[in-house]
Amino acid sequence: MRRRFTWFAVSHRLAVALSAALPVLLLARSARAEDALSPGDTAWMMTSTALVLMMTVPGLALFYGGLVRAKNVLSILMQCLISAGLIGVIWVLFGYSLAFDEGSAFLGGLGKLGLAGITPETLRGTIPEYVFAIFQGMFAVITPALMIGAFAERVRFGPYLAFVSAWLVLVYCPLAHMVWGGGWIGGMGALDFAGGLVVHMSSGYSALVAAVFLGPRFGFRKVPMPPHSLPLTVIGAALLWVGWFGFNAGSALAANGTAGLAFLNTSTATSAAVVGWVIIEWVHREKPTVLGAATAAVAGLVAITPGCAFVTPLGSIAVGLGSAVFCYAAVTLLKPAAGYDDSLDVFGVHGVGGTWGALATGLLIADFALPEGTSWGRQIWIQLGSIGFTAVFASAVTLGILLALRAVFGDLRATDEGEAVGLDLSEHSESAYADVS
Repeated sequence: MRRRFTWFAVSHRLAVALSAALPVLLLARSARAEDALSPGDTAWMMTSTALVLMMTVPGLALFYGGLVRAKNVLSILMQCLISAGLIGVIWVLFGYSLAFDEGSAFLGGLGKLGLAGITPETLRGTIPEYVFAIFQGMFAVITPALMIGAFAERVRFGPYLAFVSAWLVLVYCPLAHMVWGGGWIGGMGALDFAGGLVVHMSSGYSALVAAVFLGPRFGFRKVPMPPHSLPLTVIGAALLWVGWFGFNAGSALAANGTAGLAFLNTSTATSAAVVGWVIIEWVHREKPTVLGAATAAVAGLVAITPGCAFVTPLGSIAVGLGSAVFCYAAVTLLKPAAGYDDSLDVFGVHGVGGTWGALATGLLIADFALPEGTSWGRQIWIQLGSIGFTAVFASAVTLGILLALRAVFGDLRATDEGEAVGLDLSEHSESAYADVS
C-alpha cells in the first residue's frame, strides 16, 4: 500500500510539473515559429505580389485605356507596361534600399543597393526578404502609373520616362521609408496599412500638380472627349478589384487573421462605394451610369486601403459610402468649377479618396487597432498631420521635378498636331484600331 501511494505521488508530481512546463514549451515553440520561414505565408505573399502586378498590367492599363479616345489607347497601355519594366529595374538597383534600408528619418540608406546582403535564407518576418522586396516593388510600379490618367493624351514618351523615374526616387521612396521603413511618419504613430498616404495621396496630389502644370488637352472643352470603350474600363475596374485583395490583404505579410480582416473590408467598402455612387448619381443626374459605377469601385478601393486592417466591417461600409460622397463631389463639382484638366480624375479618386481614407482610419478605428497609450482623438490628429505633410511634400517635390524636366526637355507635351492625330501615331507610330477617329 505504501509503495502504491509512493508511485501515485510521483506520478501526480510529474503530471503537475509537465502541466506547468507545457505553456512555456508552447511559447518557446511559438517564438521559434515566428522566427522561421512559413511556407504558407510565403505562398500567400507570392500570390499577393502577382495580384498587385495584375493591377497595373492589365488592370490599370485597361481601366485607363478604355477611358481615353481611341487614338490614345496604345499610349496608355505602353505607359503602364513601361512603368512595370523601368521601375522594376530601378527598384532592384536602388529603390528598395532607399525605401527599406536603415537610414535617416526621411530616407533609407544605400546598404541594399542591388539587394546586396540578401540571400535566399534572409527573412523578413516569416517570409524571404526577396519576396518582401518584390511585393513592395509592385507597389512602386503602380504608384507612378496611377498619375498617367491626369495627363493622359498629351505628354511625350521621353519626358514621361524621366518624370516617373525621378518621381519614384524623390517622392515615392522617401514616403515609403517615412511611413513603412522606420522613418518619422510611422514613428509618430500614423497608420497606413497598405498605402493611403504612400500610394494614393502621393500620386493623387502629384497628378493634380502635373495636370495644372502641363495645361489642358488640345481642344479641351471645345470638342467632345468621351471614353472610347467603356467595356474595357469595366474589365479594368474588375481586375483592379480582384488585384486589390493582394494589395491590401497582402500587406499583412502573412496568411493570418489580419489579412482576413483586410480582405473582407476591402470588398465590403468597395461594394458600399458602388451602391452609394449609383444612388447619388441616380438622384443627381436622373440616370446611373456604368462609368460612374466603375469609378466608384476604384474610389472605394482607394479609400479603404489605409485602414483596411484597422476598422471593423461596419466601419468599412462607412468608409466606402464616404468615398462615394467625397469622390463624386470632387469629380462632378470641384473639377468643373476649378477648370483643371485631370483627364481621368486621378486627383478626384486617388487624391480625395486617399485623403478621406487616411482620415477615416482615425475616425473609425476599432478598439483593437488603436495603438497602446494613444487616445482616439490623438490618433485623429496624428492622421491629420500625416495627411498634411504628404499633400505638401508630394506636391512641392513634383513641381520641382516638372520644372527641372522642362529645363532639360523644353516642352514636355506633344505638339498640337501630335495631340490632334493622337499619341499612338505621333509617339509610337501605331494604331489600335483601323479607324481611330
